[in-house]
Amino acid sequence: MTTGAEGPVPRSRAALPSEAVARIVRSSDACYEQTGNLCRWVYDRTDGNETAANVANWFIDKPFRVVLVFVVAWVASRLARRWVRRVVTRAVAPSRSSVERLEALGIDLPDVLGPVEADPRRAARANSISIVLTSTVVVAIWVIALLTVLGIVGIELGPLIAGAGIAGVALGFGAQTLVKDCIAGLFMLIEDQYGIGDVVDLGEAVGVVEEVSLRTTVLRSVDGTVWHVPNGVVQRVGNRSQLWSVALVDVDVAYDTDLDRARALLQQAAEEICGLPEFAEQVLEEPKVLG
Repeated sequence: MTTGAEGPVPRSRAALPSEAVARIVRSSDACYEQTGNLCRWVYDRTDGNETAANVANWFIDKPFRVVLVFVVAWVASRLARRWVRRVVTRAVAPSRSSVERLEALGIDLPDVLGPVEADPRRAARANSISIVLTSTVVVAIWVIALLTVLGIVGIELGPLIAGAGIAGVALGFGAQTLVKDCIAGLFMLIEDQYGIGDVVDLGEAVGVVEEVSLRTTVLRSVDGTVWHVPNGVVQRVGNRSQLWSVALVDVDVAYDTDLDRARALLQQAAEEICGLPEFAEQVLEEPKVLG
């Protein structure tokens, strides 16, 4: 039933005009509500002109901040490269404790590992380690810069991070062999298990190390065969060139030979050979006849 009485009816929240609701929503997250930015400065100088403030925010303030982030990331990556190379070069240099241990064994370091032999070994080791560390640091810097830029332009980072996590898991399963080889190669280089010029035994492959990388080790055997060994499959390493080695020589004698005289002759022959100029610098101790 209706009546003819009329009067003011209170307007509900749902009855607000759509323009007013949109204005309230826009003003709740408006850039000019924050102090200390270009948007607020333009808003104040234009007597509350929202359009001018938004234009300044999108076409001047945000692009400037994005460019600033990329410039800082570029400078940080360049500085990180230099810092990593310097740290790695110092880390792989022969330490004083290593020299002292060699001297305690009666080994003269320049005779065992001279500058000509040590430089390629240290250079290859430092180069491989610095590549890994530099790549890791640079990628981390640019990932942080990219996430910062996405936050500046107002893109939600939650879905992107979730998608990147799923992609990372899938990539990890697909490239686990490659990751295994690289991790094994990194620890091999850090521990200095072998280097260029060493004679090593890696199981089925035995020879001189010609190249060392994060993923593979290249050997050349006695017959000239070149072996490419993935670092992840190496279960054991036998280094026949590190620090010092012992040369064993077997001499066959007749059953009726005077053993004492044979030992004396072998000792004399070994001492004469070791005293030759071409062998004097390579022999570290006096030869011994074990019997």
